[in-house]
Amino acid sequence: MLDLFSGCGGLSLGFHSAGYEIVASVEIDELAARSHAINFYKGQAPELIERQAVARDITKIDPDDLASDLGLGPSKLAFDFIVGGPPCQAYARVGRAKLREVAEHPQAFKIDPRANLYLRYLHYVERLQPIALLMENVPDILNYGGHNIGQEIVEALDAMGYEARYSLLNSAHHGVPQMRDRVFLLAFHKSIEADIRFPKASRYCQLPSGYAGTRSVALKHINMFEGNAYVVPDTGSPELPPAVTASEAIGDLPPITLHKEGKLKRGARRFTELSRYQVQVSGKLSEFAMEMRSWKGFESRDGVYDHVLRFLPRDTAIFEAMQEGDEYPAAHRVAHKLFEEEAQRRKLKKGGAEWKRLQLAMVPPYDPGKFPNRWWKLRRNAPSRTLMAHLGKDTYSHIHYDGSQGRVITVREAARLQSFPDGFVFAGTMNPAFRQIGNAVPPVMARQLAVEMMKTLGEALSRFAAPMLAAE
Repeated sequence: MLDLFSGCGGLSLGFHSAGYEIVASVEIDELAARSHAINFYKGQAPELIERQAVARDITKIDPDDLASDLGLGPSKLAFDFIVGGPPCQAYARVGRAKLREVAEHPQAFKIDPRANLYLRYLHYVERLQPIALLMENVPDILNYGGHNIGQEIVEALDAMGYEARYSLLNSAHHGVPQMRDRVFLLAFHKSIEADIRFPKASRYCQLPSGYAGTRSVALKHINMFEGNAYVVPDTGSPELPPAVTASEAIGDLPPITLHKEGKLKRGARRFTELSRYQVQVSGKLSEFAMEMRSWKGFESRDGVYDHVLRFLPRDTAIFEAMQEGDEYPAAHRVAHKLFEEEAQRRKLKKGGAEWKRLQLAMVPPYDPGKFPNRWWKLRRNAPSRTLMAHLGKDTYSHIHYDGSQGRVITVREAARLQSFPDGFVFAGTMNPAFRQIGNAVPPVMARQLAVEMMKTLGEALSRFAAPMLAAE
């Protein structure tokens, strides 16, 4: 398998777990490329790891050169499967306001060069002629500037000799402790006459109302009745086990109170200290936590080294007082209440210099009307909201549900919510690790797709083998 736009390797890990051999990746970010190499080629010769760890720009390297650089022989024989997710920033509505500001043009997102990287992906498919492929992206790829890019990709693949289907899946329905909507496109070469299917839900999750609105916008240009390649996903039923919750995902990791004890300082967080495991209060690990500790090839026996968090001294009391599920407006009200109580205790004159200094020190400056979703406190008995690359800049979007700890999530907690096993190592320090995690495809979701694709391929090969066996 070849992983394009691989990041640290969420797709690779899911496919690896399902039995696929990862032989190459293309990733432009140096630390993400190194993360991919040290995880998927560990135990191999150092020179091989270093060759795989090279950051590569897909716009500057051709498939033939990639296969040659890695010693994989003729490019058309090197890969059976291709997977990957072209960068989503140009498709995601969350990024369009930023693009408009930069370009001072209301339709600036249409000219973002990152939006055309999927064409480069298709170039690799055309040159390498894999048996099958998977492409992942944000829901907005289905409604990008009035275009359904997903359907356009299906049509392009059809001309190349591939049958393709796509669907909008939520990871919470497939064993990931996170409500994450993403489009997955699967394609098989027409010569094998594959019956393309998507995995059925293994968990039940009633998604919040906001997801329905986002989906309706994304699916606006899909006509279910006129030859569209869109497949309506299976979202499960209440008879299935409930979605994996935040407490099942991270509740066994040790609590952190260093920031409350004055022992946490500013500076880069490196992954050098072991945080030993603790079991949950019941004395029994959740099924999910057990898998995160014992994932084959990525086991972790004693604990984790990346259970580190940001230094946010102003906000500890706010985090403590917030209720589970609270967003920024509630946090802002909590901060004002704490500030007013402290000002009264100090007997400060309202509007005076000392009063203003205290307000600045205790109350976040963001307008609650403009940033309603900027902060969010996890619900222990529900999956997390979507993790994004913005975690590399701040983690207010994922505040730990345990108020007694009064903090945001750690790198390892983010990795758990994204379903990375504890033995998976992230190159670099805290901020790059958060970014790698937020950019990744949840490995458990990827594994479900990989297993389904393997079944499809196996069925197709059986059909071809049957006449030959009968003849013998």
